[in-house]
Amino acid sequence: MTALIIIAAILLAGAAVTLASTWLIELRHPPHGRFIDVHGLRRHVVELGNNSDASDNLPIVLLHGAGANLKDMEIAVGERLAARHRVILIDRPGFGFSARKKSGENSPTEQAVILDELFSRLGVDRAVIVGHSWGGTLALTFALDFPARVAGLVLIAAPTHPGLWGMAKLNAVLATPIGCLFARTLALPFGAIFIWPGSRTAFLPQVIPPGYINRTAAMLVLRPKTLLANWSDVGVLNGFLEKQFGRYGALRGPVVAFNGDRDPLVPPEKHAMRLAAATPVVKVEVLEGFGHMLHHAAADRVAAAVEEMIQNLRDTRREAGVPID
Repeated sequence: MTALIIIAAILLAGAAVTLASTWLIELRHPPHGRFIDVHGLRRHVVELGNNSDASDNLPIVLLHGAGANLKDMEIAVGERLAARHRVILIDRPGFGFSARKKSGENSPTEQAVILDELFSRLGVDRAVIVGHSWGGTLALTFALDFPARVAGLVLIAAPTHPGLWGMAKLNAVLATPIGCLFARTLALPFGAIFIWPGSRTAFLPQVIPPGYINRTAAMLVLRPKTLLANWSDVGVLNGFLEKQFGRYGALRGPVVAFNGDRDPLVPPEKHAMRLAAATPVVKVEVLEGFGHMLHHAAADRVAAAVEEMIQNLRDTRREAGVPID
């Protein structure tokens, strides 16, 4: 009986700390974009740059990966691309300040439908889409499901094929009611201790950028609802890819797939290279000595690839006598 009382007291204390900390985290990192209603829920969107140059009106859409929010892509490549282009950043459902259904919206297919509606609300017909990790899988899915919306893809450490069983199983367990209890009591206090070393590990063998946790509002992922959204997203990923990878022959180009040869989460030989083997429209760039966080560690190369893609698209359209968009 005493043990049960102690456990209950610990859980209650954890719940109180989690509630207060969630409020403080959101106070420190408020939304800085605008909200667009899609399917009855608010979605958080940030737009950078402008579209004043009539010769370059093809927007760039940046999609963040698991455990992140739009600030991660914004400080990595968004700000530099905005110097010349209209850049659109989106908090995926349940992340940052985008709402999420109590059930569903955890597969790339469901999130692609939301993205399509956001394009319509933003007045975007076609765009170059840049996706990191889980966001790269979403970008691929969007290109397959809504090909007319996609002018080109730049994928960064994107899972493309099954083989993520261990990661998926662990996150699937965490997405159950047991994980729900953990998320609302002890996950945030423990997560606050381990978020810096965990982020540092994701950057290996590169060094984590100074101020990364604060600048990317990384602590937002420790909120209970966001943790559960993240666990659910990762938990379904392997099963989803088992069904999707056979569709890659239908992809339209251009597609550039970046991978680091030191990436333990998404090894290039199991993902980007297999994607390229499925269709000739994919160009793979394996960066030697780089890990998973290429959009930060090799930001110049990623941004250059986006610029090059847009220039090639512009030249092709001009030669055909039609506007770029």
